[in-house]
Amino acid sequence: MIENKINDFDQLSQLVLDNEEIFKYIQKNKDYSLLDDLLKEASLTLKLSEKIRYLNLLNDEADHLNAFVEIHAGAGGTESQDWAQILQRMYLRWSDNQDSCRVSLLQETRGEEAGIKSCTLKIEMAYSYGWLKKESGIHRLVRISPFDSNKRRHTSFASVWVYPEIDDKIEIEIKDSDLRIDTYRASGAGGQHVNKTDSAVRITHLPTNTVVQCQSDRSQHKNKTNAMKMIKSRIYEIEIQKRKENENIKNKEKKDIGWGNQIRSYVLHPYKLIKDLRSGHETSNVNDVLDGDINTFLENSLTL
Repeated sequence: MIENKINDFDQLSQLVLDNEEIFKYIQKNKDYSLLDDLLKEASLTLKLSEKIRYLNLLNDEADHLNAFVEIHAGAGGTESQDWAQILQRMYLRWSDNQDSCRVSLLQETRGEEAGIKSCTLKIEMAYSYGWLKKESGIHRLVRISPFDSNKRRHTSFASVWVYPEIDDKIEIEIKDSDLRIDTYRASGAGGQHVNKTDSAVRITHLPTNTVVQCQSDRSQHKNKTNAMKMIKSRIYEIEIQKRKENENIKNKEKKDIGWGNQIRSYVLHPYKLIKDLRSGHETSNVNDVLDGDINTFLENSLTL
């Protein structure tokens, strides 16, 4: 990671020198045909400079790691479950637009009528946790309900919980006696595709009442391995949050998915506006944001 930062800095320094030389040549020779080339080079320089700036802000111990993203629907049945699925799609589309990014769906519980009750995504990309960590919290949606025949306006809530996939450099000790491991049959497509074995795994860390589930593989052993990674990552994140006295403990936020704990508001009616309630950043391009264009929100959150 340090080598990449050094290379970026060297590249930025060279671009600045190149731009300066082109500018001096234009001034000296009055050759304004090179202005377009200079603007292109200046744009590349600015883009790289912004990249370096944000990467320098990602300097916490776990920022460079992969991320687990949990989404839970709040109270409200189908409305909130549909909203949870919209958020799931938003993060999937954001991931699709990143370089060298891989996403796995580790767990998903479908709603009875529509949407999802919960899901867990694993996003594998350098700095994915650093970019997404401030997404943890309550996300509020206001819209005309597609499930209401009277076309009334509804408010829905869903929680997002982001934690890092810890690597071997971070030691987390968990006693076997503190864990309860359950196996169950994973839900999925019916017919010949139905899973007839108890391959899904649920692990509960008893001291913190932390629960993780994994059903992404037909192998119980692989699901257990992934679930153990998730439980260690969750415990690590809980410990990190305890050290941060000036931040809300995210476990408490998860327990109350409703009014008063929102980090971002998505209003689709009677006007269109998405606003982050911490940074104050807002946009009326709601379709782009829900289609995964959340970079400006992520960038603004890094300066909080």
